[in-house]
Amino acid sequence: MAANESLATKYSVRTPSGRISYSEQGSGPVALFVHGVLLNGYLWRHQQTGLSDLRRTIAVDLLAHGDTEIESDQNVSVTANAKMVNEFLDALNIDTVDVVGNDSGGGISQIFSALYPERVRSLTLTNCDTQDNWPPEAFKPFVAMVKAGGLRGTLEAMLSDKSIYRSPDALGLAYEHPENVTDETIESYLRPFLATEQRTRDLERFVEAFDSKHTTAIEPKLKTLKAPTLIVWGTDDIYFDVKWSRWLADTIPGTKRRVEFKDARIFFPEERSEEFNRELRRFWKEVEE
Repeated sequence: MAANESLATKYSVRTPSGRISYSEQGSGPVALFVHGVLLNGYLWRHQQTGLSDLRRTIAVDLLAHGDTEIESDQNVSVTANAKMVNEFLDALNIDTVDVVGNDSGGGISQIFSALYPERVRSLTLTNCDTQDNWPPEAFKPFVAMVKAGGLRGTLEAMLSDKSIYRSPDALGLAYEHPENVTDETIESYLRPFLATEQRTRDLERFVEAFDSKHTTAIEPKLKTLKAPTLIVWGTDDIYFDVKWSRWLADTIPGTKRRVEFKDARIFFPEERSEEFNRELRRFWKEVEE
């Protein structure tokens, strides 16, 4: 498999929702990658490297994440993020994309696809918030901690002692092999949230805005979504049971295939990148035929 080994290049673009940061690598039709809470576009680095011969890969930093810059009163709900993605594509003069989403980014990808189906060449959903499972039960203690004002202290603790991030009490359960998560990766994900007080507050507002009303509202539109859809699900995810992959496959009429990665957890795009990239490559080629 040919792959461009150079790193993706970071850019930013002004939109009505703020100055949106993103990384880009490769050429061809555009594939847009949408990360979830507590991460940023760095999640998709292996997809950008491994698929850049086939696609112009773009990994966006959501509102309240990464290097994206917003106003302190900017709406950061998941629906606002879906609308930001639409503005972002307008700003880059991109008409249609292959959308790939994970975690809350998968929920945002569903909302975007439901609201702007004409922009979706294809849709790939991995373990993500679905229908009324937002926030999932296993994530509710984190939401409660944020609402109690503990976010900054928690972020500082995970950055000062990376083993906390990898522990079962923090993000360890999101990985098959948390011991393999590098210090660099943890820094890349978490450090931007502490850049300013506002950045921390923006993330608080993002988490506090979690509400399944955003995904249940677009269910009727999902039921008419004709975009070719691939669903890839890790079976050992404490947040998003495999039953949700079946719900999505049954709900979205454009679903072409549903794939299970045995024992994989929510962040498998990072841990099982080669396996996932093979599925994306196969799917995109089918869509082109």
